[in-house]
Formats: sequence, C-alpha cells, structure tokens
Amino acid sequence: VILTYGMETGFFRFINKQTPEEAKDNRVYSTTMICVGSTSLIFAVASFFFATPIANTLDYGIRPEYIAMLGPIVALDAFCSIPFSYLRYKNKPFMFASIKLIMILTNIGFNIFFLVGCPKLMETNPDLISWFYRSDYGVGYIFISNVISTTISFICLLPFIFAGKWNFDGALLKQILRYSLPLMLLGIAGIMNQTIDKILFPFFFPDPEVSMKLLGVYGASFKIAMIMMMFTYAFRFAYEPFVFAKYKEKDSKESYSAAMKYYIITALFIFLGMVFFKDIFQYVLGPEYREGLQIIPIVLMTYLIQGIVYNLSLWYKLTDKTFYGAIFSIIGLIIVVLINYLYVPKYHYWASAGASLVSYIVMMILSYAFGQKYYPINYPLKSIGIYSLLTIVLTLIAYFGTTPYLWLNLMIRTILLGIFVIYTIKKDLPLSEIPILKKISKKGSSQSK
Repeated sequence: VILTYGMETGFFRFINKQTPEEAKDNRVYSTTMICVGSTSLIFAVASFFFATPIANTLDYGIRPEYIAMLGPIVALDAFCSIPFSYLRYKNKPFMFASIKLIMILTNIGFNIFFLVGCPKLMETNPDLISWFYRSDYGVGYIFISNVISTTISFICLLPFIFAGKWNFDGALLKQILRYSLPLMLLGIAGIMNQTIDKILFPFFFPDPEVSMKLLGVYGASFKIAMIMMMFTYAFRFAYEPFVFAKYKEKDSKESYSAAMKYYIITALFIFLGMVFFKDIFQYVLGPEYREGLQIIPIVLMTYLIQGIVYNLSLWYKLTDKTFYGAIFSIIGLIIVVLINYLYVPKYHYWASAGASLVSYIVMMILSYAFGQKYYPINYPLKSIGIYSLLTIVLTLIAYFGTTPYLWLNLMIRTILLGIFVIYTIKKDLPLSEIPILKKISKKGSSQSK
C-alpha cells in the first residue's frame, strides 16, 4: 500500500482525463510507471543493503537473506501494479487474469516442489537435487518461490511495460501525487481496519494458549467467507477502470446506480448461498475450528458492505476530494480499535467480527451522505431495500426452519435460494436479456419466420 501510494487510482483518474492527442504520447502511463518504479527500486536496494540490521531488529539475525529477498519481492509487486492497471484500462481481463494465475500457480508449484517434492527426492535420489537443495533451509524456500513467481509475472508484463514511448512529465506527476497521496492514507487505514483486530487479539488475554486458540477459530471463519471476498475483490478490479472511463458519458450516473444495484443483488445471492450451505462448507475446516461458524453471516455481511463502501467511493475519486476517503477510513479504524478494546475480553471473536461490521456500516453511511452532497447519484434504494428485506426473511426462515435431518435442511434451503433467484429474474434479470439466451432466442425467431 505504501509503495504504490494511491498511484493505481491516480493513473485511472488522469489517463481518462487526457485528450486523444495527449493519449498518443503515453505521458500518464509512463510518468506513473517511472515514479512508482523509482521508489520501488530505492526500497528494493535499501532492503538488500540493510537486510542484516532489519533482520536483527526483528530478532531474526540468523536469516538476513529473507529480508534481502522479501524487499525486492514487495518492490516488484508494487511496480507491477501499474502495468496491471494498464491492462485493466485497456479492457484486457483475460490477459490480466492469465498473468495473475501464472503467478499464483508458479508460487504454489515451487512451494510444493521445495517443501514436499525435494524432501522425498532426498530420501530416494539425493544426487539429483543435492547440488541446489538444502534440507535445513525450510521456510527459506517459501521466499525463493515468491521470488521466482514474482519475476515470472514481471517478465510476462514486459510487453506492456514497454508499450508506447516513455515520456516523463514532472508537472503532471505533481498533479497525480496531489490526488493519490490521500489514497495511500485510505489504503493504510483500510488494511489496518481488516487486520488490526487479529494483531491486537492476543493482547486481550492473559493466557497465550487461550488467545491463540480463539484467534485460530476467528481466522478460520474467514476461510469460509473467502468466496464473498473473492467476488468483492474481482468487482473492485473491474469497477475502478469502468468508473473513470464512464465519467465523460451522459448516462454515467445511471450506470453507477445500476452497478451498485447489481453488485448488491449478486453479493446477497452469495451471502444466502454461503449461509444456507455452511453445513457443507464447514468441512473445509477442522472440527476444532467449527465453533466459529456462527459468525460467518457477520463476516460475509462485512465483506458485502466493504464492497458497497468501495462502490460509493467513486464520488471523491471523481471530484478529486480523495482526502475524504482517508478521513472515513481513519474513523473506521478508530471504531474497530475501540470496540475490540472494550469488548473482546468478554465477547472474544464475536466482538472482533462485530467491530468490523459496525466500522464499515459507519463508513458506508458517511460516504453515502457526503457523496449525495458533492456528487449526487439516484441509487435505487427502494429496490435495494426490498432485496435486503427478502434476504433477511429467507435467512430467518432457514434458521428457524432447521430440522434434525441434513438432507431436509439442504432441500428447504435450496428452495429458499430458488425463491431469491426467481424474484431476481422476474424483477431485474429477465432470461431473455442474458446474451447467450438472447442470441438463441433471436436465432429461433428468425428460423420460425
């Protein structure tokens, strides 16, 4: 977050403000990339040369090479965020996803190779790998795997890094930084908002064993909620370039309103699916972690509202009032810390989950209220309210209609989820408007004629 200092959003804002003539000189992209690249390079070099004192400060002086690897990994990730933003701007989602997927699979593959495959090879055929593999290096191979995957991702991005001429503009950079730096504060506060509860949690209990057990249960609940988080992040990746590209069009506000509505509909569908079938999803976790399943609805709703907050953030990004976003995030962070401090010792992870939810609800209200003042959008509140009420009613029916039989519970909840889908199709997503079905329908009509 610090090493990108809001420049991804700054890139989208300014590249969509340029005229067609200005777009030809590649000034926004190259200026942003040179700036982030320079600071990332400084960080990488500093991490390498100061690896030993940093490792000593962290009481890990025996492995300074971990710092020497980690610094460049983070720096390269920060730099690559700009070419990745360029792919999003150019509407190349498959290229974006492919490179990201290559990076993930490479990382996982080399971790399995070093941590699983190599130890077995050392037992059966040590001469094959003894020239590069050390059995006592352990966790160090996780860092090496990250170095390899990040480097491969960088190589894949090279054609887009050198797309067009490089043209640095210092005056333009000042404008972008003035816009972007408040977003860095927003990002820091946002990351802290999501992680500070887990950092503070152990300090609220005198018995470290008890605190780590409760923290493990709390953390495990987020694994179940991963689908909602993935959807929210996918939406964010697609939404930001859409917002800035659509800004100049006459129907932009109607598009933003529709995007909010369909985000909420989809997120509520995921919410119901996860809550209704948590009896199946629970097997992702070990038996000792399943007591935390009760907070899954809270965690899912937190992610859902987090996406709404991000959706609402368009007003201060489009009106260049990004400092409001930083203020809202800091307020949210204060709420999280305060509720955790007051209630975690008594209510454990329930308080932590509730703190995050309350924090995002407050940020949502603030962002909506100020947004309607500076950049009013007519969101379909009535329709959103009906969908929310329907979700609550269906959830309550599923909760109070639970039977001793798993198969019967699943059948009832499938019917309830079907009711939500049928209502959605009837009100907002007619099957005839789905591209594939629309094409088939037109083909059938033409043949009948």
